[in-house]
Amino acid sequence: MPLQTPPLRGIHDERGAKFTEFGGWDMPVEFDSIRTEHAAVREDVGIFDVSHMGQIYVTGPDATTLMQRLTTNDVRRLEVGDAQYAAITDEEGIIIDDTVVYRLPDEDGEATYLFVPNAGTDEATHERWIQYRNEWDLEATVDNQTDEYAMFAVQGPNAAALVGEVVDEVDAAGSVTDLSRFEATEATIDGVECWTARTGYTGEDGFELIVPWNEAERIWSAFDCQPCGLGARDTLRIEAGLLLAGQDFDPEDNPRTPYEAGIGFTVDLETEFVGRDALAEVKAEGVEEKLVGFQLIDRGVPRHGYDITNPESRVVGTVTSGTMSPTLEQAIGLGYVPVEYADPGTTLQVVVRGRSKKARVEQTPFIDTQ
Repeated sequence: MPLQTPPLRGIHDERGAKFTEFGGWDMPVEFDSIRTEHAAVREDVGIFDVSHMGQIYVTGPDATTLMQRLTTNDVRRLEVGDAQYAAITDEEGIIIDDTVVYRLPDEDGEATYLFVPNAGTDEATHERWIQYRNEWDLEATVDNQTDEYAMFAVQGPNAAALVGEVVDEVDAAGSVTDLSRFEATEATIDGVECWTARTGYTGEDGFELIVPWNEAERIWSAFDCQPCGLGARDTLRIEAGLLLAGQDFDPEDNPRTPYEAGIGFTVDLETEFVGRDALAEVKAEGVEEKLVGFQLIDRGVPRHGYDITNPESRVVGTVTSGTMSPTLEQAIGLGYVPVEYADPGTTLQVVVRGRSKKARVEQTPFIDTQ
């Protein structure tokens, strides 16, 4: 099956980007170097093409009910322009995906939502929403718009200044830079309306823009800053202690609940959603394993799938994400371990290429984040 391509595949190629397959998409992994792009985001500002992320639109009389029953957070709290991080769980409370839900302006007097599933999951997620809508006999339109919109992320301590310069106007009174974290609005850039949210996946201040597919080049070109690929996006999000779907959790290969994965704050047990009863039990009983951050003390780089052992060399967990942190210049990673090994300061070992390397559990995020 051929890979899906973002609308700017040719533009990125001309810029000299290197590409990788991710979630069924052919995406730029780096433009200059991961370290250069990482530093730009930590110190200045960079732009990412994240058009591989899904966009699913939900509206109608029962849109709020449908979103409420299929995500773990309380959608009813969202006012127009609000965004919310949530998990999507199965009946056993296992994370299928994590997502950001946006409350759009009402359409025909009905609440309207846009939510962003991870790369390669938009079709399955769309089918899930349709299935449950029909099963529950709800009146809602569910439209997979992944192929209709591109998505860019402008991230870094100077992101707000750059976005403020580029934006022509916003629908609501004030400036786009007045948005708080997890707030969004319609903004016009070079005459094109873009859904602009103060959200991101790097640990820095920043904005994510959802723009019409056929206007992607126009919007991308409006931002004069360092283009960044998925390589830097990964090192940045690991430093920030953020989860990667399919790696830090996977419903088949690494089934985890939000409480194990450290995102229990997305679960509102006062609401009714698929998996709610199972998660109520998990919260009451506690978890046996937790996702922790760790830093290698010995030389080496932890990678996905490496064993984590206790000081006596007994395997107690597995690395889910790992990298050499460009900011800290230290090897860091994430992995699940029994709760008795989860306290910061606990000594563990990571088996790197057959050799045990001393490691220490650290509080996440590893860096100061915005």
